[in-house]
Formats: sequence, structure tokens, C-alpha cells
Amino acid sequence: MKKLILFILLFFSSAGAFAQAGSDSLAYQLQRTKINEMLADRTAKFGQYSQSLSMHTGIFGLQTKKDIRRSNDILMDIVKTDDDIYKQLKILLEYRTFQQTQVQTHSKETEDNNLGFMTTINKLRDQVDHLKADAEKQQAQNEKTKHLFIVVFLVMLALILWLATSRKKRG
Repeated sequence: MKKLILFILLFFSSAGAFAQAGSDSLAYQLQRTKINEMLADRTAKFGQYSQSLSMHTGIFGLQTKKDIRRSNDILMDIVKTDDDIYKQLKILLEYRTFQQTQVQTHSKETEDNNLGFMTTINKLRDQVDHLKADAEKQQAQNEKTKHLFIVVFLVMLALILWLATSRKKRG
């Protein structure tokens, strides 16, 4: 019975941990998806940059200032995208660290709870043993008292009979 109760307690504490881990994993996966989309966007922009470098709309097939500005604008957009990706990666890494800390904290709490349960169980076992010993002592005392009452009753009965028989002899 005690093992069943301990199993049930452990089951509910671990079920809460799995529910928390499921929601954390979802947020982590959403962040990863966002970063992957940003990387795909960066790849497309880099393709545009490569294409703009090969554009030569000037006289004699040379690049114009406009071509160079367009390439620089695309390059600046790539740099901004890279900065955003770094920010999102930092968030992802911080989130991962937070998850690990949370798992360690939950593990420690579960371990502390289990130790508390074991301590409580041991205290209760000691109390049960003490109560059993007290009950046995009380039962032995009750037996002694019962025997004493029987002896006193028999002595009184004997005295009553003796007094009754002694009065009959006198009178």
C-alpha cells in the first residue's frame, strides 16, 4: 500500500514536469522555426545580391552608380537580417539555458519532495511502532487490572460466603 501511494505521488509530480516540458519545447520549436525562416530569407537576399553584382546596365557593359547602390542596399539589408538572426539566436540560447535551469530546479524539487516523503514515512512508521508498543503495554495493564478485579471479587465472594456461613453457625 505504501509503495502504491509513493508511486502515485511520483507519477503526478512527473506528469506535471512532462506537461511543462511539452509547452517549453513548443516555444523552443517556434523560436527555431522563426530563425530558420530568417536564414531562408537571408539566403534569398544573398541570391539577389549576387544577381545585382552581375548586373551591368551602364555604357559598354559597366556598372552604374545605380547598380552599385542597389547592390549596397541589398548588402545592408543582409547585414540587418544577420543582426536580427543574431538577436533571435541569443534569445534561443537564453531560452535553452532557462529550460536547463528549470529542469534542474524541478529535478531538485522532486528529489527534495521524495526525501521529504521518505522522512515522513519513516516518522510515521516510528509513530506506528511506538503506538503499537503503547497499545501492548495498555493491553497488559488492562489484563492485570482484570485479573485483580477477579481476585478481589473472588475474595469478596469468599468473605461473603464465610460471613454467611459463620452467622448460620452462630445463630
